[in-house]
Amino acid sequence: MRRREGVGERGGPVTRRVEVTTHHCCETMTSRVNVDCDQHDDPVTCPDTLVDFRAEFQEYGLIIHDGGASSITIDFCPWCGRRLPESQRDRWFDELERRGIDPWEDEVPAEFQDDRWLTSLHQE
Repeated sequence: MRRREGVGERGGPVTRRVEVTTHHCCETMTSRVNVDCDQHDDPVTCPDTLVDFRAEFQEYGLIIHDGGASSITIDFCPWCGRRLPESQRDRWFDELERRGIDPWEDEVPAEFQDDRWLTSLHQE
């Protein structure tokens, strides 16, 4: 389980725990993204968690362990060197706006709290 909460710095008003078991570009990236720590509820507070994956944005970041919730977005896998998916952050906000949802004021639908919204766009 990974905790998703906060507004602003991390770029999203998502607040809830979500199950993240996505397979990524390589086995090492998958294991680094899916760290399950029994001592820390929030991945950014766990020193063993190095990479954050934002499924709703398809973004990867290296966590900055300075007491905050920041990460540095990366475009290539540090282990296998593959190019990572293009960020869908702008598209996420555009799609919410198209539906008349203000993510800063309104409740964000469950399918927008992970990558399900991308799948539903392909089916429309």
